[in-house]
Amino acid sequence: MKMLTVSSARRLTPRMARISFGGEGLDEFETWPDQQLKLCFPKPGHAVPRLDDADAMSWYQAFMAIPDSERPWMRSFTVRAHDPARHEIDVDFVLHGDAGPASRWALSAAPGDVIGRYGPDKVYYRPLGDADWYLFAGDETALPAIGSLLESLPERTSALVFVEVAAPEEELPLPGVHWLHRSAGESVVDAVSSATFPPSNGFAWLAGEAGAVRTMRRHLVGERGIDKKSIEFTGYWRRALTQDDAPTPEDMAEAQEKIATW
Repeated sequence: MKMLTVSSARRLTPRMARISFGGEGLDEFETWPDQQLKLCFPKPGHAVPRLDDADAMSWYQAFMAIPDSERPWMRSFTVRAHDPARHEIDVDFVLHGDAGPASRWALSAAPGDVIGRYGPDKVYYRPLGDADWYLFAGDETALPAIGSLLESLPERTSALVFVEVAAPEEELPLPGVHWLHRSAGESVVDAVSSATFPPSNGFAWLAGEAGAVRTMRRHLVGERGIDKKSIEFTGYWRRALTQDDAPTPEDMAEAQEKIATW
């Protein structure tokens, strides 16, 4: 476990903030595309999250042993960028009001604020499979990962990219993205279902709301004939549920299926 200190915060769009962090271990921070880490946000009354020391094998048990009133809220995020010269990382936050602890914290984040982190751990790194073309699809929560993945592709790689956001003002300057606007009744699920794919071997990367990811994956496997092993998928969030809620039977079944493809 290590601490992160906010060095700067700025709005990318009305509903997305980019927060830069400094902290221990960022001078030798190994990076890769779609890099996940756990961020820990302090409970009310705590300026700094309580995180007890533990090794890489027992950190979660140590975290869960912290009394509930003091145990930080833990959420998964993607590292958007690493600046080795400044020893900083950038993390993008989708702002959806003060309903959740991460969004609530990000709305008022200022230089000097402190949160904790676990990871990232390269054991969870999943490189894209070899393919003639790639499909990237998700909502705004998938934008940091999609951005890093697109930047990692070799030049002239063929890629179809569909991203669903609230409205046109939520678009980011990413080349080649087909933007879908919920304000206009558009959805990433409909866009993927109606898209024309190249006839050659493809690889799909899907992330965002769990139900939408599930629907897109079933469509690609059942109607497009894409092999399950050629689809990387992650449900980042669930409607009416948080990461603190227990997984549903569908969540558990998909987790087992995902592990089976590793």
